[in-house]
Amino acid sequence: MKTSDFDYSLPPELIAQTPAEPRDQSRLMVLRRSDGSIEHHRFSEIIDFLQPTDVLVLNDTRVIPARLKAHKGSGGKVEILLLRRLEPGLWEALVKPSKRVAVGDKVELVSTQPVTKGETAFVEVLERKEEGVRVVRFADEALVEALGQIPLPPYIHDYHGDRERYQTVYSREKGSVATPTAGLHFTPGLLSQIREKGIDLVFVTLHVGLDTFRPIREEDPRQHHIHHEFGVLTPEAAARLRNAKVDGYRIVCVGTTAVRLLEQAALASEGNEEVKPFQGWADLFILPGHHFRLVDSMITNFHLPRSTLLMLVSAFAGKDLVSSAYREAIREHYRFYSFGDAMLIL
Repeated sequence: MKTSDFDYSLPPELIAQTPAEPRDQSRLMVLRRSDGSIEHHRFSEIIDFLQPTDVLVLNDTRVIPARLKAHKGSGGKVEILLLRRLEPGLWEALVKPSKRVAVGDKVELVSTQPVTKGETAFVEVLERKEEGVRVVRFADEALVEALGQIPLPPYIHDYHGDRERYQTVYSREKGSVATPTAGLHFTPGLLSQIREKGIDLVFVTLHVGLDTFRPIREEDPRQHHIHHEFGVLTPEAAARLRNAKVDGYRIVCVGTTAVRLLEQAALASEGNEEVKPFQGWADLFILPGHHFRLVDSMITNFHLPRSTLLMLVSAFAGKDLVSSAYREAIREHYRFYSFGDAMLIL
């Protein structure tokens, strides 16, 4: 297995720059693992493929305004992109230009809004890590919410629409720096229809970091170090999933983040068939050959080449089948990545 096995060529015009309106009018490819068949639908039709006994698992994380502008005392401009919260007030962040910001430096946050000047507007660099990553400390972490901007992915250029479209309609737990994109297709009305059909909705939390989306540089993907993300599977959610497994009901995950959290929780159960609650850091790197313990079906977007997400989907559905589906998606002009279309893998 090589990283280059998960590479593909995508015409730039298929990278979605704006979301579908309304949300559930994005396209939906239905991929059946049993026979390799592919169907083309609208996302609003997904209810036709869900069964009344299904459990639909959704990640309720909410994207924080993680992109911050600052300046040094000399006047030089600095950009801070938060990656991962280590503890209150302490973050791993990308700092640009990294060479001009040393350990011990303090930079002052910039805002277009009136704020009280003073010590609370400063961020201190505590530690230097690889690839421009720094550990930074906020004197007042509330300034992240007050002064930051939602960090759209770099392949989305000049989007000036409603930034709430980069949030799921059920987001509530603040902590992500990138959205769990498979959930962007759901509307309140569609969720109501799903509930009315008798499908159980279970909410979990995994705070998404940007490293999840980065291409893998190592040719052997097993040499790649995946960054960990904080997740929570509550006792109530674990009990509902446990009951579903006992009753033989399908567990359908919305997005790779929900898949990772459930499989991490299963791994933490140390081989016990019982689904246990989980709270902690998820660092499970799912590659082809992984034995899925909890997930029976998944909804996902179309992912970047050479990414950990594409490898996870390939582990779930089979590399050859996923490669075939991606070729079909390109032929049929599906829209790719965060604002793009969706795939249901049955």
